[in-house]
Amino acid sequence: MRKLLSIALLASALFAGPVQAKAQLDCPLRDVPYSIDGAFVDVLLNDKAKAVMEAHMPGMLAKLPPIMSGTKAPTFGSIMTVRKLAAFGGQQNLDMSKLDAELKAIAITDVDRAARCERYDDDRPKFKLTKAKVRILLFEKMTGFRDTPSVEAANAMFRDLAKRNGWALEVTDKGGAMHPSVLKQFDAVIWNNVSGDVLTLTQRKAFKKYVEGGGGFIGVHGSAGDPVYFWDWYPDTLIGARFIGHPTAPQFQDAKVVIEANKAGLAESLAPGWTMNDEWYSFAKSARLNGATVVATLDEKSYNPGGSRFGNEPLAMGDDHPIAWSRCVGKGRSFYSAIGHRPETYSDANHQKMLTEAILWASAGRKKGCVL
Repeated sequence: MRKLLSIALLASALFAGPVQAKAQLDCPLRDVPYSIDGAFVDVLLNDKAKAVMEAHMPGMLAKLPPIMSGTKAPTFGSIMTVRKLAAFGGQQNLDMSKLDAELKAIAITDVDRAARCERYDDDRPKFKLTKAKVRILLFEKMTGFRDTPSVEAANAMFRDLAKRNGWALEVTDKGGAMHPSVLKQFDAVIWNNVSGDVLTLTQRKAFKKYVEGGGGFIGVHGSAGDPVYFWDWYPDTLIGARFIGHPTAPQFQDAKVVIEANKAGLAESLAPGWTMNDEWYSFAKSARLNGATVVATLDEKSYNPGGSRFGNEPLAMGDDHPIAWSRCVGKGRSFYSAIGHRPETYSDANHQKMLTEAILWASAGRKKGCVL
């Protein structure tokens, strides 16, 4: 009997262990009430929440394409809310107050918490960096949208830039890398088309402290291209602008990139600019209005921004349409470029030069603080 009991307890521990571990992660949305403004994927993970939504929006769930209805990361459901989904489906004027109230009345169980935390991790990678003047961590965790061709092309380009410039570069897709013991090894972190809420509360705190203490950040394209964020500091402070959409008819267009003079001298050798073909992001407002130093803008006369995308916001930004910029975040240096959906953009010599200069500028913050 004792032997049978021991076997039963072992089996129970093996079965329950991973679920309990995930439920205990301090993932940001673990205990957030169901609502029309929560992560849509969490509604999909709960049968009661799905039934409530179906009752108020009949047939909506059945019409969703797989990219939005998946519950395993990466899934578009993690960067979408019920409210945004309604706007996306042309139902932005629907009164959803009763739906919201019924969703909020659903109790959150430990099973729900474990399911919500499944897309996070606390795996801490170990690196053996070679000696180099610049040490870079290339971060590639996605829980939202993963555009594999873009990610792989950017990865190959950054590896090539590191080899050409003698940088030490390591790559990870683990959120657990956002830990003081790991981050202190690097001068800058590149977020390669990162999409979705990818860091636990502890990891958020560590990364924020790293940047504000002098660490460098370089974000490319999809790293600021989610329609919804659940960590305001990231889009509003680190990036400095909120994505609202991109053209769809056609999605990819030739447009003129215009280089601006800036105190850091970033990309000034590329002035007045160049023309390239890509998916062009629009933002709710110019990053310049949020304290950024603009490095490059788009000439909207050279392409068609199109109409609205994820709501009622017009995509045209007018004469001030930043596409790449730098900013200080505490003592740290942040650079973001919205260029980079098409894999071919990472082979463009002008784009490569701008990113090379941005990495060198951002990685100097730990020694010199932030200078614009």
